[in-house]
Amino acid sequence: MRNLKNWLMVVMLVSTSIIFGQTKLTGKIVDETNQPLPGAAVVLKGAQTGASSDFDGNFTFETSVSKGTIVVSFVGYETKTLTFSGNTNFGTISLKPSAESLDEIVITAVSFAVDRKTPIAVSTIKADVIENKLGSQEFPEILKSTPGVYATKSGGGFGDGRLNLRGFNSENVAVMINGVPVNDMENGRVYWSNWAGLADVTSAMQVQRGLGASKVAVPSIGGTINIISKTTDIEKGGNVSTSVGNDGYQKYGITVSTGLLDNGFAATVSAAKVKGNGYVDGTEFEGYNYFVNISKQINDNHKISLTSFGAPQRHGQRQNQNLISTYRNAESGIKFNPDWGIKSGSVVHVEDNFYHKSQTSLNHYWTISDKTNLSTALYASWGSGGGGGTAGTNRELFQVRIGGFDQPIDLDNIVEINRANGALGSEAFLRASRNDHSWYGVLSTFKTELTDNISFIGGVDIRSYVGKHFREVTDLLGGEYAYDNSDVNNPNRALQVGDKFQYNNDGEVGWQGLFTQLEYNTDDLSTFLSVAASNTSYRRIDYFQYLDSDPLQTTDKYNFFGYSVKGGANYNIDDQNNVFANIGYFERAPIFTSVFLQFDNEHINADAENEKIFSAELGYGFRGEKFAANINIYRTQWNDRTLTRSFQNPDGTFGTANILGVNALHQGVELDFTYRLPNLTLTGMVSLGDWTWANDLENIQIFDEEQNLVNTVNMYIDGLKVSDAAQTTAALGLDYKIMEKTHFTVDFNYFDDLYARYDPNDRGTPNAPQAWKAPAYTTFDMSLRYGFKIGDLDTTLIGRMNNVFDTQYIADATDGAGSVAQTALVWFGFGRTFNISAKIRF
Repeated sequence: MRNLKNWLMVVMLVSTSIIFGQTKLTGKIVDETNQPLPGAAVVLKGAQTGASSDFDGNFTFETSVSKGTIVVSFVGYETKTLTFSGNTNFGTISLKPSAESLDEIVITAVSFAVDRKTPIAVSTIKADVIENKLGSQEFPEILKSTPGVYATKSGGGFGDGRLNLRGFNSENVAVMINGVPVNDMENGRVYWSNWAGLADVTSAMQVQRGLGASKVAVPSIGGTINIISKTTDIEKGGNVSTSVGNDGYQKYGITVSTGLLDNGFAATVSAAKVKGNGYVDGTEFEGYNYFVNISKQINDNHKISLTSFGAPQRHGQRQNQNLISTYRNAESGIKFNPDWGIKSGSVVHVEDNFYHKSQTSLNHYWTISDKTNLSTALYASWGSGGGGGTAGTNRELFQVRIGGFDQPIDLDNIVEINRANGALGSEAFLRASRNDHSWYGVLSTFKTELTDNISFIGGVDIRSYVGKHFREVTDLLGGEYAYDNSDVNNPNRALQVGDKFQYNNDGEVGWQGLFTQLEYNTDDLSTFLSVAASNTSYRRIDYFQYLDSDPLQTTDKYNFFGYSVKGGANYNIDDQNNVFANIGYFERAPIFTSVFLQFDNEHINADAENEKIFSAELGYGFRGEKFAANINIYRTQWNDRTLTRSFQNPDGTFGTANILGVNALHQGVELDFTYRLPNLTLTGMVSLGDWTWANDLENIQIFDEEQNLVNTVNMYIDGLKVSDAAQTTAALGLDYKIMEKTHFTVDFNYFDDLYARYDPNDRGTPNAPQAWKAPAYTTFDMSLRYGFKIGDLDTTLIGRMNNVFDTQYIADATDGAGSVAQTALVWFGFGRTFNISAKIRF
């Protein structure tokens, strides 16, 4: 009995020592403007245990160590070390911006702008803002309250959103994920449907307007969007999430992390599924997102990180714009979509998109010394998929509807006709225009501190890309086959589903780039001078238009040299005021279609002109305890611009214009501000642009859907406004903290001076009219975020409603005869939509 009592006493003493030996550490982590930093890492120095801050920047961390040091870090900010002895409340911990803290991301250290240091106009959107405001919107729409940005859903299909920055479309806005460029190597475009799951794994996103902070030679004429994905989480655990919304929207996701293990290894895996009916008729969708990050701290000098993510998806599209009167008279109103049909009682997306683009990178960070480091990323991206459409000798059959003009296409009617044809084959059938690709690259950056104030950065950027372009049969619609005579190596074929037809060619693009930068930094003055040079090579292989024995089947390789020179300075007048200026000149290689002018291997523009861009900007910033603001003015002159413009012909088919030698002037002023009270944050911006074309054009080539040259026209556009983006925008936002972990937000956005795109065929005479200007419009969005506990599990509920007042507005337009509203082809923006999400962290 005595022995039993002794053992009980020992157990009690040990338990008591463990219980009372726990040291509790608490605090709140904020940025330089006192804004909370959710997801900031708090790690016990010398150990692999830690915690992350919550939505309001608060953290609680318990350790058995009675005294020691914690390390606080957040992507894009300087790390901070703090000591403790016993239970400690660190109070408010403020982190300062610093690109050098991005070792986890490696390459982004040379692409991330730093407040009051990097002399450019920049806006940073953190993960909590994305989670709180995005809901079921398109990923680019999270930026719609950013100066200079115009983002829409285009036709309204899942992932079909687009973004313009300072009047420039995605071909001229560099998009980088973890510092790696993702703009298409042939045409510079960004297809946001490829990155539909990116919002789930974004740690921070920067919009760098104008020159941008990237040292590599990227098409940052309008600006740069730098997206930083999450790396391995500091804490062991994860979360499960679910979301529902209008029109059958459903999303489910899970994230699991090992946390930092004692051996320096860590892994995070995230996956999600999303599906819905779509707001627009006939735009049902289904997609999957995945993200994997595995990292290993080898020693104090070396770290490696492997990241892979992608978002395979398929969705119905609305490709064709319509007259305003058509929507007014349609049963579905602004949701009307002419591009889908019914076959055997099921929905068939006549126009659709299906794609899977993965990106995988292996990053290595080497700390050579206290002053020198080398970061390298080896990356690969594979893409497979395309977009659907119609084909055949009698495509007018797709105009036959089940009822009136606003009803689905009667595909059963086509099936009956094709079956009756027998040996004659399908008169009309469905096809897909494929654009598969493989892309490999290496991006390596060396940085060293030459003196206490002068740093040198240099690196290489090497890329290899092969794009495979072809059309394939996807549904013969009841027919046994379809005839095709487009392949000279296999003429008069009877096509089956999966066979290639009309065109089949490869585009090979090579890129070799060098970049250097000198930086001079003191407490008050930051300056830089950057020089980058690149060689772009193009080669085309055509498998249909030329015999396998014909030397013309494969062209020579054509090389184009481009370069950029840019510099800037930021001067901090005092702790509150700073001014900056930058200036730069680019010569960018022409895009692929500027070299191969007529989709063949004979009409080659071997001496295609480089695009020439001159840009300058001035800015002022103020950082007060409660109020912060920025104002900047910019001027960008763009000469010998290349445009590839798609448009809708009166018969419903599409045309493409290859436009060379365009000059344009983009200039404007931008203002944004933040005002913070204890429980209230106000944000706002105004952006005033003046974007005009500066010359007329001759001999513009017009192609049909089969890539045949069908016309050559002139364009008289000198002095006309640049179209396709609102030149005047404004926003006002409110975030009110109702109670701990509960926030109410409101966002008001205003858009004006949106000029309709114009068909080159409609500007063929002098004194062409200004394009129709769509009416100005405003939208009002709101959300409520509520955080609470389910047992020991942190739980968050978010309810969001976009376009609360169900405002009808035109978001995209193409000019018509007379440049009036009655003839414009348009897409309306979405009406009222809602989304409710829940996340449980474990």
